Amino acid sequence: MSSGKPWVVFVLGGPGAGKGTQCHLICKEFGFTHLSAGDLLRAERNTEGSQFGELIETHIRNGTIVPVEITCKLLESAMQKSSSAQHNGGAGDEPSDGRVGKFLIDGFPRNQNNLDGWQTEMTHKVDLKFVLFFDCPRDVCVQRCLKRGEAGSGRSDDNAESLNKRINTYLTDTLPIIEYYGHSSLVRKVNANLPPDQVFENVRQIFDALK
Repeated sequence: MSSGKPWVVFVLGGPGAGKGTQCHLICKEFGFTHLSAGDLLRAERNTEGSQFGELIETHIRNGTIVPVEITCKLLESAMQKSSSAQHNGGAGDEPSDGRVGKFLIDGFPRNQNNLDGWQTEMTHKVDLKFVLFFDCPRDVCVQRCLKRGEAGSGRSDDNAESLNKRINTYLTDTLPIIEYYGHSSLVRKVNANLPPDQVFENVRQIFDALK
């Protein structure tokens, strides 16, 4: 029987692992709403008059992690807005089982502070289904991000210096979070060093099994 809480799937992997591409495909096929922690932070940074803008930009540029209180606040606000839109018929009908949305949270939690903050602020408000982990070699991630930057991604961190910082942060801070959830059998690992359509075939099997 449904708890009535929104479903959440955390999506983690190194910079350039293809999380955004796969999240788009998952949303299209399985009716999830994609919330990128990074995109929400960048949008907040660009919001005129934001009290957090300068702080967020400093963290993004340095490849470090924004304080969890800010990220949780932005994620919860985005979930509430999406659920409200669904309830009002703006983004599809509300699920018949009473749930208030299904969310992919991309790029979060990225460190122990993120995890602690989430468990304090949010864990009782959602139904965490699993962690979708896109596993991709470091050199492939770097090549993908540099290529994305050359193509005009508009991201201030798609450069070699920021990338090395971001990947080191990921290896030091985020991999332990994936290992933590692995102890609870909540990690679904996908080989991301494949063409996107092949990656999605593996992702589809995971979501087909979701009840």
